Amino acid sequence: MVNSAARRAEVEQAVARDDIELVRFLWVDHSSVTRGKAVSRSSLASRMESGVGLARTRQAAGLLDLGQPVPGFDAVGEVRLLPDPESYVPLPHAPGSAGMLCDLVTVDGEPWDACPRTFLKEALAAADGYHVSAAFEPEFTLCAGQPRPGALELFDDSLCFDNEGFDVANSYSIELLRALRAQKLEVETYHPEFGHGQHEMTLRHAPALRAVDNYVWQRATTRGVARARGMWATFAPVPRPGLRGNGNHAHLSLWGPGPDGRTVNLFADDSDPLGLSALARHFIAGLLDHLPGLTALTTASVNSYHRLQPGMWAGAFGAWGPDNREAAVRIPSRLRGSEAASTNIELKTCDSTANPYLALGAMIHAGMDGVRRRLDPGAPLTADPARLSDDELRRHGVRALPRSLEEAVDALERDEFLMSVLGPARRALYPSVKRADIRDLKAMPEADDYALHAIRY
Repeated sequence: MVNSAARRAEVEQAVARDDIELVRFLWVDHSSVTRGKAVSRSSLASRMESGVGLARTRQAAGLLDLGQPVPGFDAVGEVRLLPDPESYVPLPHAPGSAGMLCDLVTVDGEPWDACPRTFLKEALAAADGYHVSAAFEPEFTLCAGQPRPGALELFDDSLCFDNEGFDVANSYSIELLRALRAQKLEVETYHPEFGHGQHEMTLRHAPALRAVDNYVWQRATTRGVARARGMWATFAPVPRPGLRGNGNHAHLSLWGPGPDGRTVNLFADDSDPLGLSALARHFIAGLLDHLPGLTALTTASVNSYHRLQPGMWAGAFGAWGPDNREAAVRIPSRLRGSEAASTNIELKTCDSTANPYLALGAMIHAGMDGVRRRLDPGAPLTADPARLSDDELRRHGVRALPRSLEEAVDALERDEFLMSVLGPARRALYPSVKRADIRDLKAMPEADDYALHAIRY
């Protein structure tokens, strides 16, 4: 985070230029809900330096907004929302408002061990000097009207990649693209997705922290532009029964000096049949080794497991393979003309109910554990695992994944490595928050469960 006096002064100038009255200091909590407080233009300068006070217990809140009884997270104690001036963006859907993403720090200004953004920074610092490039593919469902419990009217019923879908949503998608561009977010592709009302707009890859910040702004802006047009957008994995699931596939690669000293993609190796280096294969093996526990951090809600099912192209099988959309780890085909630069790995078992800082940070830790232990991912799976028998899956070494959030949290708590990198505060907080959601949602009618996720996300 660059919170220098010079950078703060640039933000003050942008606020004056954009005629901003309120600047939101935002963070993403353990339920992946973006929360924050706002400061006025007149108090911005001092608050960028001091931060804004926040009760520690907010990080112990679950999806129903109730704090959980975790030691050290009660009515006593405070931290600060300290903004990163590099993350400043105007909010085109909310004229007069802008925002910055924050680190949660102690009252003395030190990093707080329950801050998700700090967790990703720590993972990057522990990546043995590699630079991590990342991107997300967030899918969302576009709905007519305004969100109401139990009511979800799809904006369109077009087919996957259907030109009619482009036309029906054209004015919205163009406005969204321009709003993202106004925030200096570079859109790369857009299309109507598989499910009715489902769309996908992807941003260009970026250094890992910037990539996650960009995704947070994209999600907020996607919803904000829809709301301003009298519609609403939801990133919930399955907003209502029968819909195709919304994923948020995560892509990453490791970069560093090549033989000639230039920065190159270290996942790429042209001599390999799949174009993958030994480093990439070790990293994949680390992801697969920790995948059961990792799902608690990447598919992080009760609703996630309505999507994480065979036949949904959600990566419901603990396997890896080239362009295998049923495998949890997919190796995308390389782009002609930029084969080395475009080499990356995709984790499909990821959705927008995951805190993206925790999800990507845990992916990096898991992959680097595979690198350090020189793990072997085995042979890639080139068959559709949804069409294989249980015996065939076992012969291919395909690992079963959790089929509920409860199973995933159990797996996370059994994974000593992941629990260790989460740190003392987060390893106590995160499972407690998720188990509260599991308990509370079990007591709800199923229709309310779907509606809650649709509205929250």
